[in-house]
Amino acid sequence: MAQEYASKQPQGFKNKLENIAIVGAGGQIGKFIVEALLKNGKHTITAITREGSTNKVADGVHVKKVNYDDPASLTEALKGQDALIITMAVTAAPEQQTKLIEAAAAAGVPWVLPNEFGGDGLNEQAGKDVFLGPAKKAVRDHIEKLGKSSWIGIACGFWYEYSLGGGPYRYGFDFKKKTVTMYDDGTARLDTSTWPQTGRQVANLLGLKLLPEDEHDTSPCLAHFRNKFVYGSSFNISQKEMLEAVLRVTGDSADDWKVTHVPAKEAYQEGLKSLQSGNRAGFAQLLYSRSFFPDGAGNFAATGLDNDKLGLPKEDLDEFTKEAVRLRMSGYFDGEGA
Repeated sequence: MAQEYASKQPQGFKNKLENIAIVGAGGQIGKFIVEALLKNGKHTITAITREGSTNKVADGVHVKKVNYDDPASLTEALKGQDALIITMAVTAAPEQQTKLIEAAAAAGVPWVLPNEFGGDGLNEQAGKDVFLGPAKKAVRDHIEKLGKSSWIGIACGFWYEYSLGGGPYRYGFDFKKKTVTMYDDGTARLDTSTWPQTGRQVANLLGLKLLPEDEHDTSPCLAHFRNKFVYGSSFNISQKEMLEAVLRVTGDSADDWKVTHVPAKEAYQEGLKSLQSGNRAGFAQLLYSRSFFPDGAGNFAATGLDNDKLGLPKEDLDEFTKEAVRLRMSGYFDGEGA
């Protein structure tokens, strides 16, 4: 597609997004996206919620109720929207996202951020190894095939406070037992984002102008990310550095913790066997261990980060390490089984 410029558009063209719809506005990541959008103050935000839902949304957010079994209901709710953000739990039925994407196309929504938060979706081998890649690619391909919307994938890595506090099958830490399992020698680096940083990544992305003003304008714009991934991160970090942060915020000494090492590829195979036997914790183990493979699947160094283009701030590692400890010790993860 030839590069378009704002200066060449018809009279009345607005070089910005105004109306943004979001699914999952009160969810785990959705609430942070909404918070960042509201703070930026550039958009009218509408939460798309299921009929009968009692979920609360933030003040200042409009609400439209929909029936997922009625395509006309979805299309009507999305009319006039410039972008649709889809955030869903991994347990959500896949056809739910398909219905939203097709309704967005029918309503003429030009931009869709699918339920694509995490690793680099362009790493097809890693995607296949964790069983998520092919389905996510099918969603992106479907958006393009419908021909009405463009997609942008959010590559943010795993969420830091969720993954550090979420138990030994994620970043390897068990705060209650004071044990950590490190993959290989614990020095493999990956990119990881806090929930607030991911919220800002989405909000600041959608706050960019749509097109460059003219051929001399090299500042960031949304068109640069059309049908691509945008790469954001809070910390490029190793497990050893995570442990150092944990010791700082807890006041523990290294002697208080038991550290074991396991080859990342071996941990992946163990997770795979566990999942095949019906233990869903095995999925978490294979998912996370795969990012620590020697191919650097979890490290965005090869692609480069878009933090500066999006104006994302530097964050305090210890602040969010402390938050991970708080989440674990407060029982936030109780009942997950992972």
